[in-house]
Amino acid sequence: LLQQTVKEHGADLGIALDGDADRAIFVCEQGNVINGDHIMAALALDLHRQGLLAKETVVGTVMSNFGLELALTRPGIKLVRTAVGDRYLLERMMVDGYNFGGEQSGHLIFLDHNTTGDGLISALQVLSLMKRTEKPLSELAKAMTSVPQVLLNVKVSKKPNLETIPDLHQAITESEQRFNGSGRVLVRYSGTEPVLRIMIEGERDNLIREEADRLARIVTAHLS
Repeated sequence: LLQQTVKEHGADLGIALDGDADRAIFVCEQGNVINGDHIMAALALDLHRQGLLAKETVVGTVMSNFGLELALTRPGIKLVRTAVGDRYLLERMMVDGYNFGGEQSGHLIFLDHNTTGDGLISALQVLSLMKRTEKPLSELAKAMTSVPQVLLNVKVSKKPNLETIPDLHQAITESEQRFNGSGRVLVRYSGTEPVLRIMIEGERDNLIREEADRLARIVTAHLS
């Protein structure tokens, strides 16, 4: 509905807040959804240019797209990853002295302004960036390019430490070696379901699908 409304009214921006307004997702003037990773890339690069990014580091989570890491690495910005959840972001930021972090879901924390996610602050930061640069959000969102991602959920009957399964540990290592820095492998249990999640990102869609299927077969053989 927001996408449709932005296009109908010729608006420059659409802003969607969740129920308690700690998250914000944006719609650009072309009617496309711009997720938190792309917003983080644009804002982080702007903070970097202004000399306002503490320790030249952004805090993301294990679910942040690998494209964000690539976009930040080029100008010398480090991406630190935490477990999923804003409390883990905040904890890492406060312990290590970082001032900007966020999640793909649009949960952004600007520690210079607030100690929690706040969709209104996020919206103001995006509006400020658009105003100062005189660029539409569709252009600013090009700060990063999302790389292809495959996510497989494999049902399991038990959840032993993955380090105790040599075949899987070796297969993950081999997958990471095949990507050689151009992709990412994440294997973790769901916290609420009898499921092991296999997420692989990389520049070659056929390769990440092949590797995800290979890991899924090993998981099924050992944990189903």
